Amino acid sequence: MTYLQLSAWFTGAAILVAILLTLLTPRGRRPRPAAIALTIAVLFALTAVFDTVMIASGLFHYSPAHLLGVHVGLAPIEDFAYPLAGAVLLPALWMLLRARRSATVTATTDEEHGG
Repeated sequence: MTYLQLSAWFTGAAILVAILLTLLTPRGRRPRPAAIALTIAVLFALTAVFDTVMIASGLFHYSPAHLLGVHVGLAPIEDFAYPLAGAVLLPALWMLLRARRSATVTATTDEEHGG
């Protein structure tokens, strides 16, 4: 399996789960696309810089036979799949958990006040 295949499966699974979680979240509590896009841009910049530094210093390397061959600095393009997956999946999970917590707190408060 190439790094691209592994990254595609990982990112695809994260995106599918994020879509499912977003659909389960009430409309007003869903992640904001602009915030996710900004997060992705920042994470991509950080990945390019820090992966380049780590690869240049010899902390790790990739087998060229398993890479697509496209690099940003020294970072192979496949390395950008993980921050992409995190930036898509984590906000969806966070917003769903916040919406559920808020609903639980509201229901508990209503019960305490006889509502």
